[in-house]
Amino acid sequence: MGNTITEKILMAHANLKKIEPGQLINAKVDIALGNDVTAPIAISEFQKAGGKNVFDKDKVVLVLDHFTPNKDINSAEQCKLVRKFALEQQITHFYEGGNVGIEHALLPEAGISLPGDLIIGADSHTCTYGALGAFATGVGSTDLAAAMLTGELWFKVPQSMKFVISGSLQPWVSGKDLILYIIGRIGVDGALYKAMEFTGDTVDKLTMADRLSMANMAIEAGAKNGIFVPDAVTREYVEKKAKRKYTFYLSDTDAVYSDIMEIDAGKIEPQVAFPHLPSNSRNVSAAGNIKIDQSLIGSCTNGRIEDLRIAARILQNKKAAPWVRLIVVPATPAIYGQAMEEGLLKTFLDAGAVISPPSCGACLGGHMGILADGERAIATTNRNFVGRMGHPGSEVYLANPAVCAASAVLGRLAGPAELA
Repeated sequence: MGNTITEKILMAHANLKKIEPGQLINAKVDIALGNDVTAPIAISEFQKAGGKNVFDKDKVVLVLDHFTPNKDINSAEQCKLVRKFALEQQITHFYEGGNVGIEHALLPEAGISLPGDLIIGADSHTCTYGALGAFATGVGSTDLAAAMLTGELWFKVPQSMKFVISGSLQPWVSGKDLILYIIGRIGVDGALYKAMEFTGDTVDKLTMADRLSMANMAIEAGAKNGIFVPDAVTREYVEKKAKRKYTFYLSDTDAVYSDIMEIDAGKIEPQVAFPHLPSNSRNVSAAGNIKIDQSLIGSCTNGRIEDLRIAARILQNKKAAPWVRLIVVPATPAIYGQAMEEGLLKTFLDAGAVISPPSCGACLGGHMGILADGERAIATTNRNFVGRMGHPGSEVYLANPAVCAASAVLGRLAGPAELA
C-alpha cells in the first residue's frame, strides 16, 4: 500500500519508514511562522519556557502584516515586542515597514517556503504553501513557541481526500472559483482534519497564483492542509527563488484516500460565496440584484500580480460606482512595484480606487476598510463570517478579482460578462 504526498512529507520529517492516518508523530519543522497578532503570545510562551535562543534563526519567520503601519497604541506595542525579539535573536527573515508583505504571498515570492517542506504558522491560512507541494498547516501560538524552541512539533497524520478536476475553464473562472465551488459542495467541515489533494488535467494547467489561492482556502473546508503534487509549473516558479535544497514528493498510484471527488471544471461559472459562510457559494449569474458599498481586491488569497492584472482588465477606462469604495491591496512590495511599472495602479486610480500598502487589515476587520452596520462588501478574501470585516450587522461576499471589479463598476453583485 502506497502513500500520499502528505504522508510522504510527514514520514520524511519524522524519520519514519511507515506511517498511517491517525498516527501521532513528532516531526522536524522547516519553517515556523508568526505575525504581529500571534507572535507576541508565542514569544511570551517561549520566554516562560526558559527559551534563550530559537532553534534556527533562518527557519523562524516573523512578518508584521496585520496591523501595520501601526493602527493604534496596542498594535504598536505588539510590533515593538516582536521587533525587539527579532533583533535579539538575529532572525534572518523579519519583515516590517517597507519590506513587509502579506505573509502568505511574501514567503513563496521570497523563496522561503519550498516544495517538500514541513511548514507551521500561527495563522490558519498557512496552508497556502501546499500549492508548492509542501505540508503546511496553521497552529496556535503556544505550538509556535514550542517549534521556535525545539524545531519540532507533534502532528496527527491526516487522512487524504483527492479532488480530480478535469476540463477547460470557462472565461473569467479561476482557482478561486474552483475552491469556492468545492467548499460549496462539501461544506465548511467537509474535509475536517484531512489533507485536500488537488489533481487532474485542469490542475496541471493552473498558474501558481491559482494554486496558491486554492490551497489558501483549504482551511475553509476544515482541512488540515491543502496540497498540490509539484510539477513543471512548480519547478519554474521555485527554481529562481530557492536559496536551499527542496524535494518533490509524489503520491503513489496505490495511495489510499478517504474520499475521491471528480469535478467537471467546464461546468463551473464564476462563484460568489454569500454570507455568512464560504460554503454558501452560488453562480454569479444567480446572484440577484444586491447592492454593494465596498469592493476589496487583495489579500493572501488574491493579491498577486496575476489577480491585479485581471482586475485592471475589467476596470480599464471604467469608474467604480459613486457609492462604492474600491480598495486595492497589492500583497507585497514587489507586486506593488510591478503593478506600478505595468500601469495597473494608474488604472485603479483612474477607476476611483484607494490603493493600500500590503496589509491584512481590511480582510480581518482590523483597519483600512472596516464596514459599518448594514453595509455590504464583495471581496477577494477568504472568509465572510459574521463581523469578519467590521460591524456584526455587515455582510461580506467572496469572489474572484474579475467579479469584484465588475461589481465595483456596476455597484452590485455582477459578473464580468455584464460589462461586455
